[in-house]
Amino acid sequence: MDQLPAALERAGNEESWAVADAISRVLKNSEELHSWRRHLLSACMKGLVAMYSSSKDESKQEVERSMLLRLEELLCVVEEVDPDDWCSLVKTGLKYRYRDETFLKVLNVAVQLLYKKESSHSQ
Repeated sequence: MDQLPAALERAGNEESWAVADAISRVLKNSEELHSWRRHLLSACMKGLVAMYSSSKDESKQEVERSMLLRLEELLCVVEEVDPDDWCSLVKTGLKYRYRDETFLKVLNVAVQLLYKKESSHSQ
């Protein structure tokens, strides 16, 4: 289980994500679920960065789309990210997918989620 997040970082590893989903269901009511989801969120962001860097031509659109939807889902429950992962995802995503509608929608949702706390503190 400890090595699964690293396997998830490799682009297009749908079988590993199916295992991760099964583990999430098993951990549903446990104290470990939040930590597990944070690991999954990090792996998802790193996987997207790897995809964007290796496939600059958007040839794996369906895999990317499912990863972006997974990212959005995880962000809604975790609501915090590793700053390095976030920076890398935004930088690489905007560099290679600035015209991709799904990427931009998920990026917008992520910005709203991640920065809502900061905006409420500044008021």
